[in-house]
Amino acid sequence: MEPITAFIPAAGLGERLRPITDHIPKPLLPILGTPVIETVLHRISRLAPTAIAVNMHHRWEQIQTWAASSAYARLISLFHEEPILGTGGAIKNASSCLKESTFIVHNSDIVSDIDLSSLVESHLRSGNIATLAVHDNDKFNNVWIDRAGNLSYVAKQNSAADSTLCKIAFMGIAVYSSAFLDFLPSGSSSVIDAWLAAIRSGQTIGTLDFSGSSWTDIGTPHAYAFAVFDTLKRQGRIVYAHASTTCGNAELQGYIVVEQGSSINDNAFVSNSILLPGARVASGSRIELSILGARFHVSIDTACLPERTQALSIPLLEKFGSPGGRANSVCIGTGGSDRTFFRIPRGETTFVLMTCKDSDKDYERHLALSRFFRRHGVPVPELLGEDIPMKHALFEDLGDLSLYAWLACRRTTDHILNVYRKVLDILLMLHTSVTDHADDCMLLRERTFDWEHLRWESNYFMDNYIGNIMQIHTIDQKLLDDEFDRLARTVDAFDKVILHRDFQSQNIMIVRGNKPRIIDFQGARMGPAAYDVASLLWDPYSCLHDVVRDMLLSHYINRRKEIRTDFDELAFRETILPCRLQRHMQALGAYGYLSHVKGKNHFLRHIPQALAYLKQESAEAQSSYPALHRMLADIHEKTEH
Repeated sequence: MEPITAFIPAAGLGERLRPITDHIPKPLLPILGTPVIETVLHRISRLAPTAIAVNMHHRWEQIQTWAASSAYARLISLFHEEPILGTGGAIKNASSCLKESTFIVHNSDIVSDIDLSSLVESHLRSGNIATLAVHDNDKFNNVWIDRAGNLSYVAKQNSAADSTLCKIAFMGIAVYSSAFLDFLPSGSSSVIDAWLAAIRSGQTIGTLDFSGSSWTDIGTPHAYAFAVFDTLKRQGRIVYAHASTTCGNAELQGYIVVEQGSSINDNAFVSNSILLPGARVASGSRIELSILGARFHVSIDTACLPERTQALSIPLLEKFGSPGGRANSVCIGTGGSDRTFFRIPRGETTFVLMTCKDSDKDYERHLALSRFFRRHGVPVPELLGEDIPMKHALFEDLGDLSLYAWLACRRTTDHILNVYRKVLDILLMLHTSVTDHADDCMLLRERTFDWEHLRWESNYFMDNYIGNIMQIHTIDQKLLDDEFDRLARTVDAFDKVILHRDFQSQNIMIVRGNKPRIIDFQGARMGPAAYDVASLLWDPYSCLHDVVRDMLLSHYINRRKEIRTDFDELAFRETILPCRLQRHMQALGAYGYLSHVKGKNHFLRHIPQALAYLKQESAEAQSSYPALHRMLADIHEKTEH
């Protein structure tokens, strides 16, 4: 590709975003800790631009300070406008930076995932003087193009009465040949006038259609909030908090963003809100559907949330007051399940509808375990109703805040210990008093976490992580199989209790009063208690400090000894390392499968921590499992290079 430069318009007043932009210029509005203009530059950097021009006017001092600390500072040239020069005049004013090559213009308030390389390549092949990125968007459609995709004019209505033209929307992103600068007059002007002037002179303004791509113009508080929350959802999260912020024992629900320089005091409640730098949430405050700053509070509504309402027609819903079984719902959940969950309103509350595929073998087991666990005091969602032939079920709604999300906003050690001890007390109940009644649930009692299932986990690890993610195929499989066989026999020989089998922070919900509840237990089996303990205390999703982990492990062991006087602490401790090895192979296999096969790439970010745990464990157990240790050492060498 030939050399390219870039121009980022960043001078606008952001009037539709007031009062937010009275304090923060629109290009510097953060999206999960990164100013939107920095996000734009990160995408443009993949084109290897030789220079980047940025204009500025409103709150220009803040733009200047940002540019000096930007990762792209060495490429950035700033063009201060006084007065503001408009969309065309801004480009002309920066022509000293743009005139030597093809250049891309990308508005600083656009968040999208379009392929910028394909836009540039299309422009270079076409011979156009400009190529505009476009998409079909009813709200913004005003660009009329001919059947070849070339611009004819810009207007809301078809003033030419030409039935061969169609209307589409400009995305605020375009590539220009340097000759386009000749159509821009000095001083203030509109780039649209230059487009039309170029067309009148015989030049072609082409387009490339990106309909279906993600695109948001953050020009209003609602659009900005949607872009922020949608980014969270795409990353498989509902809470983002800058590492410098703390939340104490504040309660959070829904989508939450806590940017650097903001804070939430104890006993506050925050739901579906964005806290921008300088925001302070006082103790006892209740903040809902808001964008909050140091000197502004802007209300937003549920249309800002990334979930979209969809109509359902489910016979089971008729039993719960929905005429004809019809109801509006939103699809919820960001995990790895193949099941679909819908939140459905019912009066002033909501419930959750679970729908399963015909091939889902765990559906009836889930129902049976729900009843069994509720009967014995395990805090799982209440089962409200089911339709077995259709594989539908209705459950109590526990909200959206998992332990994983709760930990996303920094908590004090005391608050962490308090919540985790409550979680471990649930686990202790499962491993002791509820296990005493395992015979009451044959769908559970007949399932054992045995050698065969353990070997399935190690094969899952080899196929989906070692094979698919690491692309390692030249290994001594015979030695590894012998070690995996031996590890599975070791773990299978440990005393068995009721095992949740996926007891990690994303399967523990935190409800009102910061109380934990348990979900996703349909895979429960009879197995070694240390597997659940390892899943929670060495959880790759939520890494605990070693001191905190040791305190929590002691809590579990001491409570087990209180509940069962014959509990052998030494024997239990000897089960932990083999179970940790087994668990982290399973976790890496799952992350590989969910990302490589299911396309849920946000699971990739949990691989480094799971791998770090497994390497540490294999080093401790290398005398027993030398081939596994060697393979992981080779992975370390490969990842380091």
